[in-house]
Amino acid sequence: MRVIVQKFGGTSLRGEEERGAAARHVVAAVQQGLRPVVVVSAMGRRGDPYATDTLVELAREAFPEVPSRDLDLLMACGEIISAVVFAQVLRRLGMRSVALTGGQAGLVTDGQFGDARILRVDPEPLRRYLERGEVPVVAGFQGVTEDGREITTLGRGGSDTTAAALGVALRAEVVEIYTDVDGIKTADPRLVPEARTLSTATYDEIVQMAHEGARVVHPRAVELAMRGNVPLRIRSTFSDDPGTLITRHWEVDQVWPDLRQARAVTGITHIPGLTQITLHTAGEDDQAMNVRLFRALADRGISVDMINVSPRRKSFVVRDERAGEARAALEELGLKPELRPGCAKVTVVGAGMHGVPGVMARVVEALKAADVSILLTVDSHMTISCLVDGRDLGRAVRALHDRFGLAEVPPVLDGPERAPREGRPGDAGEAGEAPSAAAGRPAVAG
Repeated sequence: MRVIVQKFGGTSLRGEEERGAAARHVVAAVQQGLRPVVVVSAMGRRGDPYATDTLVELAREAFPEVPSRDLDLLMACGEIISAVVFAQVLRRLGMRSVALTGGQAGLVTDGQFGDARILRVDPEPLRRYLERGEVPVVAGFQGVTEDGREITTLGRGGSDTTAAALGVALRAEVVEIYTDVDGIKTADPRLVPEARTLSTATYDEIVQMAHEGARVVHPRAVELAMRGNVPLRIRSTFSDDPGTLITRHWEVDQVWPDLRQARAVTGITHIPGLTQITLHTAGEDDQAMNVRLFRALADRGISVDMINVSPRRKSFVVRDERAGEARAALEELGLKPELRPGCAKVTVVGAGMHGVPGVMARVVEALKAADVSILLTVDSHMTISCLVDGRDLGRAVRALHDRFGLAEVPPVLDGPERAPREGRPGDAGEAGEAPSAAAGRPAVAG
C-alpha cells in the first residue's frame, strides 16, 4: 500500500475556493495510485470564525486567565471543525472520507498542555480506513494522553508535526506540506523579490533555516521526518509546481552532482527584534561571573542567543521584549549591562559550507560593500550568523543573497529526483525496526 500524507494549512482551507484547490491535490494523489492521509489545520487566521486565535480570544473575553487544560480543549476544536468540513468536501467529489481527531488517529502524547510531545503513534486505526478505501482527514495540532482522558495540543507548528509523525508511522512515500507559497525560498521574498524556490534541500539545512527565522515548516516536523527517513515536500495549494523536496544529503547530491562548491550556501534567513547585551567584567572571577549571570537569566525564563564569552567581555542577544527583564536581572547582580536594541540576526545556511575555505570572507566582503556593520558573529558547521543593526536588515540580506548567487537558477542535470526508499541505509523500515521514543519523538506501535 503506497501511502502519502498531505497536510493543508489554515490559508489553504479558509474558504470554499481554497478548500476546492486543496481537494484537487487529494484527488490527484488517488489517481496516481496513492492512499492519502490528510492532516488539516484550523481554517483561516486570526479574525476568521474558526481560527485558533479567534477561539482563544472568545474564551478570554469571558475570563482572561484560561486554564491550560481548558485552553487545549478549546484550541483543538478549530482543527476538528476543519477536519469535518474538509471530509465533506471530499465526499462531494465522490470520495469516501472520514474525519478523525488526533487521538482517534492514534497520536498519544504526554500531559504537557500547550506544548505536548508525541510519545507514540499507533498506525492501525488509519491503516484500517485506508484498507477500506477511505481517506482519513485528521485534525492536526493535537493528540490524547496515554489514559485517553485528556486532549492535548502540540504547540507552534503542531499540524506539521502531526503530518510528519503519521508519515513515519505509516512509512509513507512522502509527506507533502501545502501552504500559500510554492516552496522554500533562498530568502524572504519580501526582502529579496528575486529569491528563488529551492528544488531540493537536506533535512539539516531546512532545520537550520527554520530555527534561524524561516517559517514555512516547523523544525520539529523536519526532525521527525529525518529520523524516520521520510521525504518532505513543501508545495503550494494553489499550483501544480513541485515545490521543495527535503531529503537526505546523499540523495540531494544525486540531484546536484559536482555542485557541492556551488551549494556551499543554500539560503539566507533572518530574525529581527533582538537586543544585544554587553558586559565588561575585567578583574572579576570569570567562571563564577558566567555562572551567576546566565543562571539569573535562566531563572527568569529568558532565552539567550549568539553568546560570546571571553575573560573581559560577555555579549549575547535576547528578544527585544525580554530586554527590560534581562537588564533588571543583571543589575540585581551589581552588573552594568550595555543594551543595544533593534538589532537583527542574519544567517547564511548551507550543508556544503563545512570545510570550504572563503565562506566567511565572502560574508564580510558582502556586508562591507553594502555598508553594513557586523556587531557580533557566531557559526556552526552549516551556518554563519551576523548581528546587524535592524535598520540595515534588508540591505544585509540582499547583499548576502547576491554575493552567493542564490537568485541564479542552477543547471538542469540528468538523474533521478530521489533514490528509491527500499534498502536505503538507516531506513526506519529495515528489519521491521521502528523509531524509538527518545527525545520526545514518536515511536511506532504495531
